[in-house]
Amino acid sequence: MRLKMCSIHVKDPAAAHTFYTETLGFETLMAMPEHNLFIIKDPGADDKSAGLLLEPSDNPIGADYMNAVHDAGMPAIVFGVPDVRAEYERLVAAGVQFKGEPTEDPYGTSAVFEDGCGNLVQLHQD
Repeated sequence: MRLKMCSIHVKDPAAAHTFYTETLGFETLMAMPEHNLFIIKDPGADDKSAGLLLEPSDNPIGADYMNAVHDAGMPAIVFGVPDVRAEYERLVAAGVQFKGEPTEDPYGTSAVFEDGCGNLVQLHQD
C-alpha cells in the first residue's frame, strides 16, 4: 500500500494552483480548469507519485473545517524541505507572508506561512 492522493481545502483552486506551482515550486499532476480540478505533485516526481488535490471548499463542511483549522493557528499541511532557513528567505523574497522567523526544537526546524488560499502551511526540516 502507498499514498496515492491527499487533499487540502482551498478557497480558490485555480489561485491555489498558481501559488503552489509558481511560488512554492510544485508541479502540475492534473489540471482541468473547466471542472475546477487541480492536482499537484512534488517537483521532479513521476506521474505515479502521490498527488495533492487542491480541494474547493465550496461545501460548507469543507469551508468550516478549513476556517476552524486556520483560526486555531494549526497548519493544514506540512512540507519537508532540506533547509528551512533558505526556503524561508526565498519565499519571503517572493512575497509570502510568514507567521514568524524559523524556529528550532528537538524535532527540527520549522516555519509557518499563509498560502493566501485559507491555510497555514508549515515547512519542516529534520
